[in-house]
Amino acid sequence: MVSGIRARTAAAAALAMAAVLAGGGLWLHALLRANLLDNTTGRAELAARKVAAQLDNRTLPPGGRLPVPESGVDLVLVQDAAGRTVASTGDPKLTPDLAGAPRPGPGADSRSAVLPPARPGGERRAVVVVEAPGAHTVYAMTVLGDVDDATGAVAIGLLAGAPPLIGFAAALAWWVTGRALRPVSAIRCELAAVTASELDRRVPDPGGADEIARLARTVNDTLDRLERSDARQRQFTADASHELRNPLAAVRSRLEVALAMDRPDRESVAAALADTERLQAIAADLLLLARLDGGPASAPRSEPVDLALLAAEDASRRGGPRIALRLDARAPVPASGDPARLERALANLVDNALRYARAEVVVRAAEHDGWAVLEVTDDGPGIPEADRDRVFERFVRLDADRSRAGGGTGLGLAIAREIARAHGGDVHALPAPAGGARLVLRIP
Repeated sequence: MVSGIRARTAAAAALAMAAVLAGGGLWLHALLRANLLDNTTGRAELAARKVAAQLDNRTLPPGGRLPVPESGVDLVLVQDAAGRTVASTGDPKLTPDLAGAPRPGPGADSRSAVLPPARPGGERRAVVVVEAPGAHTVYAMTVLGDVDDATGAVAIGLLAGAPPLIGFAAALAWWVTGRALRPVSAIRCELAAVTASELDRRVPDPGGADEIARLARTVNDTLDRLERSDARQRQFTADASHELRNPLAAVRSRLEVALAMDRPDRESVAAALADTERLQAIAADLLLLARLDGGPASAPRSEPVDLALLAAEDASRRGGPRIALRLDARAPVPASGDPARLERALANLVDNALRYARAEVVVRAAEHDGWAVLEVTDDGPGIPEADRDRVFERFVRLDADRSRAGGGTGLGLAIAREIARAHGGDVHALPAPAGGARLVLRIP
């Protein structure tokens, strides 16, 4: 890929240099040619006007022999109205053919033109025609050999210099592109070495603020997120294995005890049934989390729902728990979402509060700043500030006991947060005003 970019860049540089040289060369050639021709015709016109002034003053030399003009003008001659040459800087018998020379137009006393070669292989001529007193016409002619030689030399120089310049531009672009893309090769090689067992590797950061440096930082940020996701996945697998292993061991032990007795032990069978129910609860929670992690395909259905009504229905189904459950919902709290999932999120928050409360749990439903809010407060020991975000991780418990004698799968708060986020909201743990914990669920 890098070589392809270098080749395309070098080709583009070569084409750009060729275009610049072609355009600039044509412009320079035309400008030089026009400038030399203007200078040549200017000198010829000056020589012609000097002779015209002599005619006006009647000071032409005797015999019609004009002095050789200066400034490189090759010939000056004077013709009368009949077209006869009456004066010339050369031999009048060798007067060149001036039939193609233009005459000044109305209101003008001079005109210039470039005549083609008089014979094959000859040279072009610049002619200036000036009207003089006494119906005379003065011609000044300059052979354009020097002009053609100069412009030809410039054209040859441009043509000869173009290939080396084009090659130099291509080579320079190849070298500069290679230097600029060297970090890309290093990033590609290092990224290719990243495997599932080496997610801690990072691509080199060339520094600076250009596109390649930003690409390297973005790749490293992506690898950071991938490593954290992999770590969470490994921890989740380990925790799930631990949580499932304990109930399975208990079920096996109790069933073995029951089978070893002459008569089945109802207490052991009942305990085994409780552990089996706990396994089912863990499996159900894991399945729900897997569905919530399914991305856009698992997005919750959306329909009108009243969070205050959900809270009232949940409180009525609990049927007099040992902890007082009080509902504070003074008005309907409309929202949009999946009623079944929102009901599950509320039930998980209430279950968690009942597990740790000392005497009372309060559920509040209200609307605040465009958000539908469910707030569950208990008067238990509360959640330390350092753990208020960690409690929503999967299988995380703040107590060290892993037996979960008090019930629960360790996934309730994680499920509640995933449900809230699937609805465009979130769940946060906050301190209660009078101690205890306060879990707040908000959705649009």
